[in-house]
Amino acid sequence: MNAVEAFRLTQRYGRTVALDDCTLAVPAGRVAALVGPNGAGKSTLLELAIGLRRPTAGRIEVLGAQPGARRDRVGFVDQHAALYPALTVAELLRLAEHLNTRWDAATAWGRIEALDLPPRRRYGTLSGGQQAQVALALALGKRPELLLLDEPLARLDPLARHEFLAALLTAVAEHEISVLFSSHNLAELERACDYLVVLRDGAVRLAGDVDDLLEHHQLLTGPTDRIGDVAAAHPIVSRVQAAAQAHLIVRTREPQAGPPPGWQRRAVTLDELVLAYLRSDASALPGPRQLVTR
Repeated sequence: MNAVEAFRLTQRYGRTVALDDCTLAVPAGRVAALVGPNGAGKSTLLELAIGLRRPTAGRIEVLGAQPGARRDRVGFVDQHAALYPALTVAELLRLAEHLNTRWDAATAWGRIEALDLPPRRRYGTLSGGQQAQVALALALGKRPELLLLDEPLARLDPLARHEFLAALLTAVAEHEISVLFSSHNLAELERACDYLVVLRDGAVRLAGDVDDLLEHHQLLTGPTDRIGDVAAAHPIVSRVQAAAQAHLIVRTREPQAGPPPGWQRRAVTLDELVLAYLRSDASALPGPRQLVTR
C-alpha cells in the first residue's frame, strides 16, 4: 500500500488550475520531498490529501482510502502552525487529547519536555521555532501513520530548522511514520528525504527514489557543436551553452552510462537535478516513471 496515491487529480479555482491531471504515488515508509515553485500545486495537493478540499476531477487516496476515512491516522503541520494563540502549551495538549481518538499523551509530552518548551507559556508568545515544535508534537501525538508537512521550515531560522528536522527524523525512526514534506529548502530536504516528487504547473515532472534518480542523471560538458551526439543517446533535461562549450544535464537509460566521445561527465547534485526539472525546457522529457500500484 502506498501512503498517498493520486489518479488524474485536477483542482481548479475558477479559471486557475492548481493541479492538472496529476498522477503519482508516494510509497509508504518513506520521507518524501514535495518540491516546486510557488503556485506549482504543492499546498493544494496536501490540502486534498488531508481532506480540507474535494478535487474538481480525479481522485486521491491516503493510506488506501479516501482522505476523510483516514483522518485519525494522518498528522498535518502547515507553515503557519495556526493554533489558538491564547492557550498555553499544556492547554493545547489537553485539548488535543479530547479531540483525537488515537491520542498518545506520552509521545506529545515527551517531545515538549525533550525540547524544554515551557508548558505554561501561551502559544502566541512563543518564537516561530517553538511554535513549529509544538505543532509537530501535536501532530505526532495522534500516532499518525502518515505525516503531511506544508512548508514547516518557511518561518524558521537555521537553528530552528535544524532542531525541527532532528525532531522529525527521530520520530520517523522511532514510530515508522510515512512523511510527505513540502519545502523550498533543498539543502534541508537532501538531509531528511529519501524520495522526491517535483511539481511544476500543477503536474508531476519527476518522481522517484532520490538515490535512483541521482544515479540516472549526469552533467555532461563538451563541445556545443556536438550536442546532437548527446541528444541521440540520452534525453536532455536542461542545457547551458556558449559558442564553444555546453553543460548538459541528461537522463541516462542505464546507471553510470558512459558519455559520448569528447564529453566529460560528473554526478549531479540534488539541487541541480531539481532546478533542471523546474526549468521550462524540461517539459519535453518523458513523464515520470509509473509508480501507482493497486
